[in-house]
Amino acid sequence: MFRCVVIPLADGTSVGEARRSGMDLGLSLGLDEVKNGELGIIITEAARNAVLHGKEGQLVVAGESSNDAVNIDILALDRGAGIKNISRAFEDGYSTAGTPGTGMGAIRRKADVMDLFSGAEGTIVLATVKQPARAVTAGNLELGVIVGPYPGETVCGDGIAWKRDPERTAILAVDGLGHGPFAADAADEAIRIFHQHALKEPGEILDRVHDALKKTRGAAVAVAEIRPSVATLTYAGVGNIAASILSGTQSRSLISHNGIVGHHMHRIQEFKVNWPESGILIMHSDGLQHRWDLAKYPGLAMRKASLIAGVLFRDFRRGKDDASVVVVKERT
Repeated sequence: MFRCVVIPLADGTSVGEARRSGMDLGLSLGLDEVKNGELGIIITEAARNAVLHGKEGQLVVAGESSNDAVNIDILALDRGAGIKNISRAFEDGYSTAGTPGTGMGAIRRKADVMDLFSGAEGTIVLATVKQPARAVTAGNLELGVIVGPYPGETVCGDGIAWKRDPERTAILAVDGLGHGPFAADAADEAIRIFHQHALKEPGEILDRVHDALKKTRGAAVAVAEIRPSVATLTYAGVGNIAASILSGTQSRSLISHNGIVGHHMHRIQEFKVNWPESGILIMHSDGLQHRWDLAKYPGLAMRKASLIAGVLFRDFRRGKDDASVVVVKERT
């Protein structure tokens, strides 16, 4: 099960909303009382820092529960001036805003994993809560996933789903036509069918989704399968899901055919390409602009998948549609 909430951070009152929404998500995924309390502390401190130092921003809580393990990423995204002295920012008592200066230290103490990326465009703080604390996922690939609804909507017409084992990772990205409940119905149905047929090849999965979405308004859908041991990526897509493979300074776009899954498709075609060593797969809906370039963020490609997803979501979200992004790379 995957759940994600995105809370705008405009002022101090939004900190409480972020904490309540994040802790509700934690309970829904099965966090125990102690871990969920730690989650609440992390969210409070991360959201407060974003409001104080970034003036505004967003708080993303994205979590997955599978096989009695829970993994939740907390991302605080701001557009402030950046952190000038990162090492000092973690020292208790150090503050540039007249606060007690314990926020970053508290996050690091409570989180099972913590990282941040800061520059002139702002700061992204990543904290991960795991239950059990040493919970790991199958395979050597990590995913960073963010899904956010059209501003003002309570449901999202975008969706991301995946199936991992040591030899193979399959990912579905879906963008229901339009936004609101009917778009969400299409996305939910696509995800349901994906989980039923996730072990099949991408083209066959897409064909099954097409049949299932005939009763909905339809969607753009893409399916990728990565097999690191044989260095291959297989991809099939219809509609405006963007997908790219990055390797060093090289970038390769993957092809999706025109059409609307569930209504009219000219054809389903699989493309098999090389999966490069230290490769990165980025897939996103048209809720994000296409003209991003990770090279403009020195060192970001070497960081965690969730940090990369956070930068793309913060800096390239259009704000006029549902938006989703998934980043897949070797575990760091």
